[in-house]
Parts: sequence; structure tokens; C-alpha cells
Amino acid sequence: MEACHRSRLIVGHILPKESPVTSGLGPTFVNHQANGAPVLATSIRLITMADMPKQPRYTPEHAKAGLDAKFPEIETWPNQFPGYEVLIEDPEFTSVCPKTGLPDFGVITVRYMPKKHCLELKSLKEYLQSYRNLGIFQENIVNRVLEDVVRWARPVWAEVKGDFRPRGGISTVVVARWPRPKASRAR
Repeated sequence: MEACHRSRLIVGHILPKESPVTSGLGPTFVNHQANGAPVLATSIRLITMADMPKQPRYTPEHAKAGLDAKFPEIETWPNQFPGYEVLIEDPEFTSVCPKTGLPDFGVITVRYMPKKHCLELKSLKEYLQSYRNLGIFQENIVNRVLEDVVRWARPVWAEVKGDFRPRGGISTVVVARWPRPKASRAR
């Protein structure tokens, strides 16, 4: 056997025996370098995910992404009748995940009972299309659309539902209603 070097091998790096990083490691064994030379080493310590410092996968910036975007006005027209419900569907809604940048596809459904104003459909369509390239979470989309519908139409009541297509095998349905229960007002 060629001359052996007494070293310690940690996660693919050869360290001198006296290194403070390797002190107290277990029994030795022979490992071979890429050139075939044997290296006498002590135990290998595998670094696992549990050893790594935990970094948040989603930051507060991700959570707030898109909420401060400027959206076009949703136009309205004067309602002529009391006591009926309007149901509007956008089956081709798209947005972008603020974390991954991948597109989100879904159906946005707006239900409301008009009071003095009805939503003008073309401007609502343009409003919903403004989400197309915006990084925003699905839950935030539904709640922001609800807030804007209420802001512009001032209905008796309103509901917005987002039925998002599966990504990674998981689909999401988010429903927000107005008036909101007093305890759930986060903003």
C-alpha cells in the first residue's frame, strides 16, 4: 500500500487529523482519493436536512406580493330592480405564483346581489385580466377581488370563489364573502 495519510473525511472533504472540526469523531477506516491513493480516515458525518438551519420557505414578502398592485377601476351602471342575484364566471383566469413564478389557472366566480349599482362586465373582464402576470397567492386573489367588487358596486352581499386547477396534485378552492364576520377582518 502506498503511504497513507492520517486524515478525517467529512462530507467529501479531507481534513487534517488535528482539525478542530474533526475532533472527537469515531473510528478510522481507509477511503480512496480520486487518484486511487488510500487515505486513512475517521468516520464520515453526513449532513442531513435536520442539520441545516431552517429557512422559511415563504417570506412575509411572498405573503404580501401583489396586494399593493394598482388595478383598473371596475365600472358600474345603475341597477333598475331590487332583490336578485348576479352570477359571473371567468373560466380562463390566470395569475402567477409569487414564490415559484409558475402560472396558476382557475375559474373565478363572482356572485352578488346588487343594491344601486351593477358591475359592467367588460371592465370586470379587464380587471380580472390584470392579474395575468401578477405574482400573488390564490387566497389573496379571491379576497382582493371581493374587496374591489364591494368597493365599486356596494352590493347587498357578495361572494367570490376561486377554483384553481391542480398543481403538484393539489387543487385549491377559496371562497370569500361580504359582509365579512367582524372577527375575520385582517386588513
